[in-house]
Amino acid sequence: MGNVFGGKSRPSRVTEQDKAVLQLKQQRDKLKQYQKRITLQVEKEHLLTKQLLKDGRKEKALLLLKKKHYQDQLLDKTENQISNLERMVQDIEFMQIELKVIEGLKAGNDCLKSMHQIMSIEDVERILDETQEAIEYQKQIDDMLAGALTQDDEDAVLAELEAITQGEDIALPDVPAEPITEKASTQPERRRAKNTEQMLSV
Repeated sequence: MGNVFGGKSRPSRVTEQDKAVLQLKQQRDKLKQYQKRITLQVEKEHLLTKQLLKDGRKEKALLLLKKKHYQDQLLDKTENQISNLERMVQDIEFMQIELKVIEGLKAGNDCLKSMHQIMSIEDVERILDETQEAIEYQKQIDDMLAGALTQDDEDAVLAELEAITQGEDIALPDVPAEPITEKASTQPERRRAKNTEQMLSV
């Protein structure tokens, strides 16, 4: 019967390796059940053998001992088969882990390649050169500023910085709105001197 709602069936996530591991584990479990059943049977027949010997039925006890010897050989073979199945399961599971690791390494390698395409070695060298040039340019500016200030200026700047750090306001002199020229300041003096000379000549 198809899907009643008409939806698409999702692809199974069970891989062939998963199916193989499941089958191997099922075979292992069946062998363990067989091993357990034979072991119980051997123990019962061992007790029966002792009872037969007490009862004087030696021939019957001998047959049970022969059967026990054969069953012991079956148990040894079964144990070997179980060990082989478990080893194979472990090998497959470890191989699955290795495949996932390889897939992760491949994805990481592809990511690194794409990043290398975005930024090549030339780009890195260019950025480093530009950064070094910017550092040297800033150093030249710092040297120029340091050489342009006198010791008094340096002390005043440090005092202002300290005041700003402590949250204090510094009273700075007011700057005149218009520049004061030498002609404007000396003109009244020259006029007074001219008037004095005229009074003396009279």
